[in-house]
Amino acid sequence: MRIQRRSPDPFFYPGGAIGILLIHGFTGTPSEMRPLGQYLKQRGYTVYCPLLPGHGTSPEEMVETAWPDWWQAVREAYQRLRKEKCERVVAVGLSMGGALALNLAREEELDGIVSLCAPVWLKDKRTLIVDVVRWVIPYLKRRRTKPAHIEEYLVPYDRTPLKSVSSLKRLIRHVCKGLHEVKAPALIIQAEKDETVFPRSASYIYNTIASGDKQIRWFEKSSHIITLDKERERLFREIDAFVKRVADLESTVVSGRRKEFTCD
Repeated sequence: MRIQRRSPDPFFYPGGAIGILLIHGFTGTPSEMRPLGQYLKQRGYTVYCPLLPGHGTSPEEMVETAWPDWWQAVREAYQRLRKEKCERVVAVGLSMGGALALNLAREEELDGIVSLCAPVWLKDKRTLIVDVVRWVIPYLKRRRTKPAHIEEYLVPYDRTPLKSVSSLKRLIRHVCKGLHEVKAPALIIQAEKDETVFPRSASYIYNTIASGDKQIRWFEKSSHIITLDKERERLFREIDAFVKRVADLESTVVSGRRKEFTCD
């Protein structure tokens, strides 16, 4: 199936009784999660990726939102999957979406969580003074583009509201304070060539969460938007394998055929 590129729209793919919640990153859109969503859809899962408030519209709209708004959208998306009668739900978040997925694991019942390049420490040193600078410089212009195979999926803003960056930092602090409360099975994935997040963030998350069932995986050739980068096929396979294991899909196999579920 041909993938629609550069669309900021949310997507919902009805499927089986295993629901997968995809959460995009800061200033990102569902477009960066769409190839993963298509892959999971083809494997029979119910997949939902919402558009977080202030994203995929304009910097002026984003500046009117804050992390509690983004968090509330994630909770509502989780509740939609439950209303679709999905028996199990796994959350998969990229970057800030990973932080929101970790927070969701504290608040709601999840069968698994996949954190992709989630931030604890940000590489951009300007974030250290953003709480002061934002009162003088409200927006920061986008200076660099991503490689072509990544850029073709993005719907980026030409500038980022620094007030929103401050809110992102508050979200990260909030999530870090509660990591020890995360007990759901977890797959922590980190790109070694991450240009946005210090890779040691993944080790900190892995070592701090209380999950008895947890794994960490490193991707040597990938950058921050790992869902679109060179190792994405391996990434998709590992996520699928993790979901199958934690959701116990093997128990649905009857006489050599997988039992069919619906989310009516």
